[in-house]
Amino acid sequence: MVYHSYGKVYTAESFHAGQYLAPMQSFNQFVVHLGLPGWLGYVSTVTEFVGGLFLVVGLLTRFWAFMVAANMVVAIITVNRHHGYAGSEYSLALVVMSLMLVAAGSGALSLDRRIGIA
Repeated sequence: MVYHSYGKVYTAESFHAGQYLAPMQSFNQFVVHLGLPGWLGYVSTVTEFVGGLFLVVGLLTRFWAFMVAANMVVAIITVNRHHGYAGSEYSLALVVMSLMLVAAGSGALSLDRRIGIA
């Protein structure tokens, strides 16, 4: 998730120009083009980037896994359905993995377990 959302958060051109939110605003325009509210672009970007980072370290795993699953379901419905199964299999795999994390929770090495919120 972090790798695929990195370009929505940071580009060298926007950073050097002082336009820190330019990549997110560009993605928001795409979200509006799909017929969704623009603020969902921010939610999607934060879910993919911050949620991805939190899932890597295992912090608030069930919450972020649910958010990632919801994000991917919306992506399948709005974008991937036009490409058939081949275009949506990655998103489907992420939905299944995220739902597994929602059901099972985090692992033994996660921060959730270390701080006692698992």
